Amino acid sequence: MTTLSSPNSSTVSPPRGTISPAAFGTYESAMPGDSHSGHSEPAISDNDETELHFVSWNQDYSCFAAGTSRGFRVYNCDPFKETFRRDLKSGGFGIVEMLFRCNILALVGAKANTQYPPNKVIIWDDHQSRCIGEFSFRSEVRAVKLRRDCIVVVLEHKIYVYNFMDLKLLHQIETVFNPRGLCCLSHQLNTSVLACPGLRRGQIRVEHFGLNMTKLIKAHDSQIACLTLTIDGLLLATASTRGTLIRLFNTIDGTQLQEVRRGVDRADICSIALSPNVQWLVVSSDKGTIHVYSLRVRVVGEDASADAAVRTPTLLCQNSSASLDALVSPSTGANPGSSLSFMKGVLPKYFSSEWSFAQFHLPECTQYIAAFGSQNTIITAGTDGSFYRCSFDPVNGGEMVQREYVRFLKTESRPR
Repeated sequence: MTTLSSPNSSTVSPPRGTISPAAFGTYESAMPGDSHSGHSEPAISDNDETELHFVSWNQDYSCFAAGTSRGFRVYNCDPFKETFRRDLKSGGFGIVEMLFRCNILALVGAKANTQYPPNKVIIWDDHQSRCIGEFSFRSEVRAVKLRRDCIVVVLEHKIYVYNFMDLKLLHQIETVFNPRGLCCLSHQLNTSVLACPGLRRGQIRVEHFGLNMTKLIKAHDSQIACLTLTIDGLLLATASTRGTLIRLFNTIDGTQLQEVRRGVDRADICSIALSPNVQWLVVSSDKGTIHVYSLRVRVVGEDASADAAVRTPTLLCQNSSASLDALVSPSTGANPGSSLSFMKGVLPKYFSSEWSFAQFHLPECTQYIAAFGSQNTIITAGTDGSFYRCSFDPVNGGEMVQREYVRFLKTESRPR
């Protein structure tokens, strides 16, 4: 492998040739329970204690990855099953990022990993069981995000965007202090959007790479705690460290489209996810309640035809003021509000808030990430090694119904 110099004094070590995302395989043929390491090390017995460092969904919520003190594992969500695991004697991983269901993963070692330190990103080809590229930095890596065409590495004050084909540096973005590694990407091929904290408290920076446009959005007064984009990058949902309000923005012009309330007390928002049809939003926090909200936003043309729904970046730029409409969908219920909401503008803002449409209660002692499954279901993965599937009534809302519970890893530990 050759070593290239990076502007931040990091090193990038790509393989000879290029990485071709078009040639990526999938994990669908992998055998559950199959376990081997990239260096032919003996597998570690499942009877040994395994700590959970990290959990994250893939881009379409069909799988999730778990970084453990032994290595990493991948689980299919529907039906739930362990797809495979890789155990290494050198130690575990603090970050495991999937690219949909393909064989390429981004790995960052946990602090105890003797071979892969937390300041290095490993691009791992699991079909070849070897590292095919790596990035080394002077400081600890906080997050890695993948698209089919790029790799994004998040440090505490800077974000680097690399071309997936040859690992060359494309963009550098300065951010405010970002210990959570906040960053999200669009995943449609015809839009390339990145959202991350800006240089000021409560500010979001949105990069529309295809349009060569940057949009700064004043999202909150407090620091940003969580953010997510729709798959096309047109809508952005955010929460602050106060954890009481979630806001939805148009990423083209920065307009706030909707605001919903999680609660009154401060909370640490663990995850935000938008449903693929952009009808629903789900939020999880350290308070233990999963909240689902009905959205009043859609992309104009989504009901007309599939072709009309997928608009090119040029059309979006030219019609940015009309590309997103706020409306109440007749096919779903609306979020409940205060009985005094008619006095909006007279009483404090709290009384005109939109509250969650459906709820599911989980133990407060565990952090959960939540996302949307099929047919009005919510899936959650917890830092205690638990997986839940629950369903909500799209017309009446209220308390969700538990459909499935699996303990995928027995551990008392939490990720950082």
